[in-house]
Amino acid sequence: MRVAFLGLGQMGSGIARNILKAGHELTVWNRSPDKADVLVSAGARRAASPAAAAADAEIVCSMLADDHAVEAVVFGPDGLLSGGTAPLHAGHSTISVALARRLTEAGGGTYVSAPVFGRPPAAEAAQLNIIAAGPADAIDRAQPIFDAIGKQTFRLGEEPAHANVLKLCGNFLIMGALEAMAEALTLGAKNGLDKAALFDVLTGTLFGAPVFTNYKAALLEGQIRPAGFTAPLGLKDMALVGEAALAARVPMPVLGIVRDHLLQAIAVEGEDVDWAAVTTMVAANAGL
Repeated sequence: MRVAFLGLGQMGSGIARNILKAGHELTVWNRSPDKADVLVSAGARRAASPAAAAADAEIVCSMLADDHAVEAVVFGPDGLLSGGTAPLHAGHSTISVALARRLTEAGGGTYVSAPVFGRPPAAEAAQLNIIAAGPADAIDRAQPIFDAIGKQTFRLGEEPAHANVLKLCGNFLIMGALEAMAEALTLGAKNGLDKAALFDVLTGTLFGAPVFTNYKAALLEGQIRPAGFTAPLGLKDMALVGEAALAARVPMPVLGIVRDHLLQAIAVEGEDVDWAAVTTMVAANAGL
């Protein structure tokens, strides 16, 4: 397939590389052009704008930081829709439910929401979990690309925004789970238990979820650099959860706790820390 990929950050660069490895023709665009150098040297073409990247593409994939970046790439002067036609667009970004609905309306049936679960190593290894929602024929057309970048695709039906809601629910649960585990480990440590032993028992019995093993270094050693996903991006996602909760009239008291710990982590440690820094704030607040 002829694929255009927009956004070459930590996640996007790995995803784009796997599309190229799968034998697809790849055109790439990034706001900072030099981030495309490695992919261009591997056989991709560099485009000067999102519109130029999409000009002859069969599918456009995007992985961008936030709503503002997506709006600029899609609706801007040199954006995907500047030529008057709507290419098949698979959006992998974590965005607001409201923007997902706007993209659906503007896409005329050619927009698929396809956010992913997985950190940069999973993106590099083509082991992402893809949550896809949109017209069935559009997902069918995008499936070869999903197969190239992930280990499984979950289809949620015809409404693209449903995938974005699910992604926000998942990211909230990551934060809530890390908060709860950090509180349990801190309680144990303050009572004289070895944190590593406590962690092994908890994850070896009732709580053997990947989220805890993936963030073991943060939970046990306070390792929050380098960031696989930065705390400011996590804070952005929790703000999107809050927007969705407000619109749906859903009380989410745990959301306020993790959001405040993200703010604390950024204020104390800086903006370059992983969002798992919420766990170190729990420990620090207890004097550990």
